[in-house]
Amino acid sequence: MEVKETKSLSGYGKPPWIFKGRALYQLHLVKAKTARAFIPKEFRLVEAFGYTLGGFFLASYDDSPAGIFDELVVIAGIVWNPPTSCAWAARVLVNSVEACIHGRKDVGLPSQVARFSKSITAIPRQPESRINGFLNMIGISTTSCNQKKCMDIQVTEIKGLGATDIYNISLTSAGMAVSEQKTRKWMGPAMKMSLPSFSGRTEYNPHLLKYSCQIECRVRATRLAKVSVSGTSTRENNKETYSECQCSDFRDWRSAEPRENEKKLIISVMLSKPICTLELNCLKMKVEAPTVFHPCSRNS
Repeated sequence: MEVKETKSLSGYGKPPWIFKGRALYQLHLVKAKTARAFIPKEFRLVEAFGYTLGGFFLASYDDSPAGIFDELVVIAGIVWNPPTSCAWAARVLVNSVEACIHGRKDVGLPSQVARFSKSITAIPRQPESRINGFLNMIGISTTSCNQKKCMDIQVTEIKGLGATDIYNISLTSAGMAVSEQKTRKWMGPAMKMSLPSFSGRTEYNPHLLKYSCQIECRVRATRLAKVSVSGTSTRENNKETYSECQCSDFRDWRSAEPRENEKKLIISVMLSKPICTLELNCLKMKVEAPTVFHPCSRNS
């Protein structure tokens, strides 16, 4: 979807900007050579044995400066610039034009408008182990109830006046289904975090930026979300197609050919190996206004 960008901070008012809702944060092992295509040369990628930590952040906001909207942040990996490290967003998909404009111009994010289609389906209950039976009795198990229903969220990026589908990502997670229900189950301990974030070097904001996010929420581990692309149901079916695409640096928007390669790399991140999933309930996120960031030398 082509977004008309006529003014900065449209409708968002003065910072800090407050977002409230719930989210899933799933960590993946992403190949370092895939993640590097998204990372500015000024930053060093945090990696070990050829992999970095990426994944996705899937949020549903009930209250924000842009009203109610959904967001999917595809995280390429962790970048390091002394003394700070943080996740780097490869793509941000939102179903709000206002949130897209704000992300692009004011926060330096690679934002794009998308369609979020949600459905809840029933799945068979599996036999319950003794330990899960005990956990259910005290209200902290994440298995028995989650196996009754799950939520399927299809995310479709749209571009152009014809709303052409770029790619579809289906996320099936019992954790999000539980968040949708009126549940009395334990939602995990309350936590407060202050997370520095880097952004920028996009077509809409060429500067490197740094901003702060203060997060308050209740956190608990939940089942891994299943990710599929273009109608296939398993990561293995897509691995050969997307994992070995050419990892050239496409961050220069003046180049004519990077769009298709960018799409394949983003899909490769989403289809990488998941390792854990956190469910964030009662989420309150306060985002400060970004400032221009001058990174240290990589040799220092």
